[in-house]
Amino acid sequence: IAQHAGFFSFGTNDSTQMTFGYSRDDASKFLPSYLSHGIIQNDPFEVLDQRGVGQLIKIATERGRKARPDLKLPRDGYRYEEMVGICGEHGGEPSSVAFFVEAGLDYVSCSPFRSLPHSLKNELYVCSRPR
Repeated sequence: IAQHAGFFSFGTNDSTQMTFGYSRDDASKFLPSYLSHGIIQNDPFEVLDQRGVGQLIKIATERGRKARPDLKLPRDGYRYEEMVGICGEHGGEPSSVAFFVEAGLDYVSCSPFRSLPHSLKNELYVCSRPR
């Protein structure tokens, strides 16, 4: 896909839904029980499942950049068509953002209402990471 794509933008909400095989609406009926019994540690629609969904994003990013090395943010400017990132609620959750930075993604986006409480912490983390 990288040979023909202008950019990668992973929809984390849809990726979570397709990986787990249930929607956020369906999950609201049983996730509280899963959480209280320790079956899962976090709601995967709120905190990125780093071992599943996160690894799929990381693998796709690595393979995409291997196939097309210019699939990255150029140092001399911002050209959206060469970026790799995510959109979704996970873009406003600190541990998820940390994972995306470590995985080498160029950007995260989410609802402003989701990001405002965490934006300064995330910006400080992102700015402190060498690129």
